[in-house]
This record gives sequence, structure tokens and C-alpha cells, in this order.
Amino acid sequence: MENTKNTSSNFFTPYDFSTILNQNLGDFHQKIDYFKNLESKQKTQKIISDYHKILSPDFPSFLTPYINLPIMQRLSGIGLLCGSDYTSLFQNRFFYTRLDHSIGVALIIWHFTKSKAQTLSGLFHDISTPIFSHVSDFRKGDALTQTITEISTSAFIRKDKELLDLLKKDGLTPEEIEDYHKYPIADNEIPNLSADRLEYMFPSGMVLENSWKLSDIEKIYNDIEILTNEEGKPELGFATEELALEYCKKFCITGHLLQLNEDKLTLHLLGQIMNLAEKLNILTEDDFYNLTEKEAIEKIQNTKIDYNNPERVYFFRLFNTFLSMNKIFHVEKLEDLPEPAENYFIVDIKVKQRYINPLVKTTSSAKRISKINKEAAKIIQDFLAFQDTKYGCVKLIY
Repeated sequence: MENTKNTSSNFFTPYDFSTILNQNLGDFHQKIDYFKNLESKQKTQKIISDYHKILSPDFPSFLTPYINLPIMQRLSGIGLLCGSDYTSLFQNRFFYTRLDHSIGVALIIWHFTKSKAQTLSGLFHDISTPIFSHVSDFRKGDALTQTITEISTSAFIRKDKELLDLLKKDGLTPEEIEDYHKYPIADNEIPNLSADRLEYMFPSGMVLENSWKLSDIEKIYNDIEILTNEEGKPELGFATEELALEYCKKFCITGHLLQLNEDKLTLHLLGQIMNLAEKLNILTEDDFYNLTEKEAIEKIQNTKIDYNNPERVYFFRLFNTFLSMNKIFHVEKLEDLPEPAENYFIVDIKVKQRYINPLVKTTSSAKRISKINKEAAKIIQDFLAFQDTKYGCVKLIY
């Protein structure tokens, strides 16, 4: 069913889920099978390596022993895109991990600051992330801010002896690296631009809708420099208005994808599956930190269905629906569904809005692009005003 809630004047109305995913398919006609296809895995590694070289042509050697720590390598089994790699609803081009993201953030910070402490704060900012990333925020009722996964960062760092030994060797303390929020280049509030926000949206665009080519990323990235924002704090911004507009537009389109009912439903459904898996003793809370995503899925798949237990039957209906779903219904009223509502998994929640209003260098000072460019101002305004239909629904399978 079409989403008819928004008027045609909104910039994002033509950008429904299918349109965004398919507009830049190019040579990608199916998902790269990261786990089984060696050739595709090598292709993925080459893409990521070339991308990281753009972020910092000189790779700081001090990072290597930190990256090789088991506490960091754990993130190599966790995807950036919150479980969307495993459902047929999405068409993800390759598997980009939380470890890849963490290294990317560190490289951006190093490129602009040459500060070991700030760089390591970026490297470790996702150290406490469980499998399926922000799905854990959804499963614990925090879809709006998506910060629950950050709570344990300090504890993870302070309990790891190998990490503490490396810090001591480098003359650093846990206090200097356990809170990347205190470094404005590393992190700041939406809609400002930070290393974390800059990094995650490049691969998100590449993976989800193929909206970034490496040459485009290099062009955009080389236009970025450290500016001073309205609060007198350092912030990443653009030297030229044209490239700031291009980045703002692409960022907001991907951000729009992440606030549509398809993405909401995917994360909320997987969150409910994980909650039930824990309740039914299929997975434990420790599994969310000790298993890879692939191992967690395989553990569920290897669990026998007890057809005499309605709750376990319902669990597997949810799980199989998540894996195989390829479309959802958008409705304002549940009575508009083709079948009774009990036949569907239904989502009606608000989520974090990911958009950007970057600084642009002017002759006098840095200004937000929305202040100097009417097209950017409308894109941002329309992004914030857009509302998907009240309900997103997927029919449960047996």
C-alpha cells in the first residue's frame, strides 16, 4: 500500500524504501555473501581498505596493537547496519562491521587532530556494542536516542588488562579515551558533523543504496576541514558550499531511509526476536557479547521447534518472517490491512532522526548550510517534517 500521508511538496515523498534501494543498483544485483563467497569477501576487504586509505593515507602504526586486541576483534562479527544484512527486505551490497567503523572513526580523528588520545577514544567508542548493534536499543525501549549500547564503554575498557597495559605504555589513562563525547571532532550533537557521523554515513550509503563511489567520497572528504561553530567549538565542516550541499543531500536521503517504517520494523522485529530468544533460553545475555551475529543466527536455526509450546512457535514465526520478508504494508488504520491485524507484526514507534546541517566556510565565519543555501534548508526542513504512515506491518509466516 502506498504512503499517501505526505504531500508532493515534500522533497522526500518520491523517496520510498524501494526507490532508494534500487536507484543506484549499478553492478550490484544481489547481496554479497560475506560468509561463504571468498571472492566476494576479498572484494569487500578491498573496498574497505581503499575507503580507509581515503580517510587517512598514513595509517598510524600505534593503532595496530589496539585493533588486534580480542576486545576489539569481537566487533568484527557485528555489522554496522543493525541486522539488515540478514533479511531479504534489504539488498545490502557488502558486510561492513563495527570494527571497520571503529577503525574508520579513528582514522578520521587522526587525520584531523594527530592526537593519540582522541584517536583511541574514537577507536573504542563502540567497544560495548552487542550483536546487531542498535537492535539492543530497540529491544530495551530506546529507539529514539539509541544510546543504551554506550553505557558500558568505560567498564569494558577498564576491565581489559591488555588494553590497560597498552595505554600505560603509550602514557595514556583510561579517562582520556573512555568518553569520546568530550572531543568535539570525535562526536557532537545532531545535526553537527563529527568523525563518528561522517564515518558511518559513507559506508551506510555504499552498502544500503550504493550512493557513494570511492571517488565521490574522496572529493567530499578532501573538502572538509576543522572550522569553529556557533558555540566557539571546533567542528568538521566544508570549504565549499557546492560539496556541502551534495553531502547534506546524500546524508539526508540515507537518514530518511533509516526513519522509514521498513527500517523501524526490521530493527524492532529483530529486537523482539532477541528478547524472546533470551526469555526462552535459546540465547543468553552473555551471547549478545560473546557470539558473532552469524553464530547467534545459527544457534537459533539449530534449535528445534516445540510445536506444543505456543510461545516458541510464535518465536519461530517472528524469526522466519524476519529472514524472508521482502515487503511491508504502510497503513494509517489497521483495518486497512488485507487480513486481520493479528496476522501481522506491527510497528508504530518514533526513532532517532539522523541528518546533517554542516558548517560551510564563508569570508567572515563558518555558517550552517541551511543559512546560506535555500535548497539545503528545504531538504533539512522536509526531512524533519516527513512522517511515514502510522503503521508499518509485515505478514507473519508459518
